[in-house]
Amino acid sequence: MSVVYRNAMNTIGKLVPEKLQPLWNHPAGPQTIFFWAPAFKWGLVIAGLSDLQRPANQLSVSQSSALGVTGLIWTRYSLAITPKNWSLFSVNLFVALTSLYQVGRAIMYQREQEALKAAAAKAK
Repeated sequence: MSVVYRNAMNTIGKLVPEKLQPLWNHPAGPQTIFFWAPAFKWGLVIAGLSDLQRPANQLSVSQSSALGVTGLIWTRYSLAITPKNWSLFSVNLFVALTSLYQVGRAIMYQREQEALKAAAAKAK
């Protein structure tokens, strides 16, 4: 299978314009998983952004926290490896930011609900 893959990449590489050859041949370029994994991970960012429309009572603090912490860990890792993978860095930074923002929304909602319950209990 790797022979087929290498032949395909060599054929496609001949069609890549000269200006884009440095990107094409980069150790974290489109010929490697180091390019495609972050590219597909942008789906998590898109999902996180679409969750901004979701009511806060439907957000999972534990799920969003796990995703946010994972994003932070992988953001750090992307700068520790050689070569530095800026694509991996950026996608994980955005995953962390969107997830941690959702955590904040969910916690604020939970606190508001507790305050409303406390105020209702006082009013009785």
